[in-house]
Amino acid sequence: MEIQTARFSEAQTPTDRERELTLLRASADFARQHGLHVHLGHGLTYENVAQVVGIPGVEELNIGHSIVARAILVGMERAVREMKEAIRAAL
Repeated sequence: MEIQTARFSEAQTPTDRERELTLLRASADFARQHGLHVHLGHGLTYENVAQVVGIPGVEELNIGHSIVARAILVGMERAVREMKEAIRAAL
């Protein structure tokens, strides 16, 4: 099950982002309790991925657009490496 993260990604204030993070955590927990595999995606970037990477039970993050957009400037290998570093740094 992929949980849509666009509302979190587009939130304009810290309060709105925290509210959306709380909803993402609750949604992921609900999905896991019902035996679903949890994926998150839509609008995740190098800057905001750190906030969602720690949500328990998330098996996959879908971040293609951000990586491909970055790859235009620095190449795919570096773009992927930078995203992996951003994720590792948040764990």
